[in-house]
Amino acid sequence: MIPMRKLGQLSDAQMRDRAAVLLDGVGLGDKLRRPSRHLSGGEQQRVAIARALANEPPLVLADEPTGNLDSVTATAILNLFRNLANEGTTVVIATHEADIARVIDRRIEIADGKVQPQITQTLSK
Repeated sequence: MIPMRKLGQLSDAQMRDRAAVLLDGVGLGDKLRRPSRHLSGGEQQRVAIARALANEPPLVLADEPTGNLDSVTATAILNLFRNLANEGTTVVIATHEADIARVIDRRIEIADGKVQPQITQTLSK
């Protein structure tokens, strides 16, 4: 709720409801009241994703967003990002994972600090 509180646009009840929806969206709806110190690394990563989405940003920058997640949860997070993109949010993902690179709409590969133009491509949905 902290990012939402900073904007001051929602009531406490609205912020709690939005937080619950976001945590449910990342598979943590059942951990709404659990202190962060009692969450695993992967759960903390999913809370960070929910927090980043709290104020409905037009752009999401995600650096290795599935790094600490099992394959099922990683797929759910990628589906969440896909839904955001379909709703008009720009989602930029930096990753070393080939599985993620295969399912995105556009891929830009960087090697030795340089964009590799032969790899840059727009992928079909």
